[in-house]
Amino acid sequence: MRDQLIPAIIAFVLVAALSPLFIALLRKLKLLQPIRKELPSNHQIKKGTPLMFGIILFIGIIVSLFFSPTPLMFFLAITYILFSFIGFLDDFWKASRQDPGGVSSRTKLIFQFLFTGTLLYYLMNEQGIDTTIGIYQDLSIDLPMALYLIVITLFVVGSANAINFTDGLDGLLGVVAIPTYFFFFMISDSSEVQLFCLVMIGCLLGFLIYNIFPARAFMGDTGSLAIGGSLSFLAVIEKVEILIPLLFFIYFAEQLSVILQVASFKSRGKRIFRMTPIHYHYGLKYGWGETTIVTAFGFVSWICTFICFAYWKFIL
Repeated sequence: MRDQLIPAIIAFVLVAALSPLFIALLRKLKLLQPIRKELPSNHQIKKGTPLMFGIILFIGIIVSLFFSPTPLMFFLAITYILFSFIGFLDDFWKASRQDPGGVSSRTKLIFQFLFTGTLLYYLMNEQGIDTTIGIYQDLSIDLPMALYLIVITLFVVGSANAINFTDGLDGLLGVVAIPTYFFFFMISDSSEVQLFCLVMIGCLLGFLIYNIFPARAFMGDTGSLAIGGSLSFLAVIEKVEILIPLLFFIYFAEQLSVILQVASFKSRGKRIFRMTPIHYHYGLKYGWGETTIVTAFGFVSWICTFICFAYWKFIL
């Protein structure tokens, strides 16, 4: 534990200390957030806030590899970097062109499916990940390899995008992701996974100093997609796919709200929510402030984490 805690503390200190310099650099390079016109008025004033602040979380990758340069740690680092690259393309397009739309969804999905398939192939052939999905104690489903690849690829891409949807309020994704990383730290027998998760928690705590309301900089897809990719693959590595609907409850609720809203509007011409993803709904309908929403979502994420831990400990 001590060997893993020290790198996490180092990551926290580095992120906290270097963030002001990086924020100043983003301002100098004019890599600033454009705001969609349909967002509430309290979000319009955020236009011009430095974007792509998620790059600072790469400190966690450097620290992790420095303390544990193993094949599994390199895999976790590459996973993070590849998904961050997709987010970087989107953020750079938005910031440089001041276009809130960013890179097309099709382009991002092509990259995500390509990277996910390649990473899964490596996991199965080099890390020995099997094609079973545990359900209850010794009860599990052993899928054919082709079907497993299809199912898990869809799961990873869908989960990564769901986590990306969650990055919509100051501090929201950081607050919700910390308990998810903590879950994988608690259940893993791998020292590399434990180290990676603690270091990411340290990075996010340092990041939140500057990202909680009112945010001095935004994570952007550079950070949110990377977090999404890494958390999704941690679920595959630890073979807890069955727990994901609950463990990722907040993320999937954000994504599902968008899907339901679009389906309802196209089929009935009516909206279910005031605005989606659903975190906007609570502000517009109930008047909740950003801090209240972030606190509530974070609390739910911790509850889901401990329920999943109990299921893993006593049932799975």
